[in-house]
Amino acid sequence: MSEISLFTPLKLGRYSLSHRVVMAPLTRMRAETPGNVATDLAVEYYAQRTSPGGLIIAEASQVTPYGQGYPATPGVHSAEQIAAWKKITDAVHAKGGIIFLQLWHTGRISHPSFQPGGVVPVAPSAIAPAGKSFTQDWQQVPYETPRALDINEIPGIVEAYREGARNALTAGFDGVELHGANGYLIEQFLHSKTNHRTDGYGGSVDNRSRLLLEVIAALIDVWGADRVGVRLSPFGVVNDAGDADPIGLYSHVLSRLAPLGIAYVHLIESRSTDAGEAGAPLAINDLRPFWPGTLIIAGGFVGESANAAVRTGQGDAVAFGRHFIANPDLPRRLQVGAPLNPYNRATFYGGGAAGYTDYPVFEQAEAAE
Repeated sequence: MSEISLFTPLKLGRYSLSHRVVMAPLTRMRAETPGNVATDLAVEYYAQRTSPGGLIIAEASQVTPYGQGYPATPGVHSAEQIAAWKKITDAVHAKGGIIFLQLWHTGRISHPSFQPGGVVPVAPSAIAPAGKSFTQDWQQVPYETPRALDINEIPGIVEAYREGARNALTAGFDGVELHGANGYLIEQFLHSKTNHRTDGYGGSVDNRSRLLLEVIAALIDVWGADRVGVRLSPFGVVNDAGDADPIGLYSHVLSRLAPLGIAYVHLIESRSTDAGEAGAPLAINDLRPFWPGTLIIAGGFVGESANAAVRTGQGDAVAFGRHFIANPDLPRRLQVGAPLNPYNRATFYGGGAAGYTDYPVFEQAEAAE
């Protein structure tokens, strides 16, 4: 039997991937405003990064105007947004790619300037995050204390995700990923640092997991389990997140997700820098036994470290972020061992084509030498 690598085909839910190099969901803050509508430049951006049988997880998109936390991020709650996403899914499908949409609600990681009527953002508990928030006009100011959701409002949150899932289906996506990571609303409910509730959505790990599981159930109702994924960051502290017992919490979450038959779980490794020595133990290895299904891992992997993670079973596929920004043909470069374009952090967020659609592919790079 041949050794598994990044270029061994993979069954992921309903789909058969030709390789295991996944484009991670990447916030780029380039939507057209007002309206938060993906642009024609975004069509080009995603088409450039499409490979036959490859999986793209499109950038996080708010399922409700109340779920926005950054300027110029796309939504999936209006007719104009759906129509714009349809151009993108059509372009990806024309090149043989598979594309999921990440569904997002930022919760307390927001500012009243994004909220209809200028109200304060919502959260599981009225605890302000440390640090600074963006405003609608790209300023950075201290976070305001959010308003704790009333228990009677939580079904409305679930319905917002359900509607976002329906809209993603209308827009031609192949599936959806729930953003349950990086300190946003779902993770705010999960983590003991941000959830101080005393009702059925707080306290025990079972209660703190309740919203995530209710939203997953809603997404399954729309899509079927084999076209639904979820992204989690068990050891993350982004956006002032954190849990007192991440292994206890996430082993419970994964054990509850396992019988549902969803397409995949997508775990973010806790390393803040590029993954080190190939094959080095990962923090998420402690959770691997609790998830028998397809596992996508992310967290600074590149080249041999990614191949080693797949070869040793630490993950079934690897999601790439910064390197996919800078290398539209990343799967091919990794397959042939070509050098990678360096990424430019200064152009990650906002702007136009520079640092977005102007990175060269390998053939162009060779011709320029």
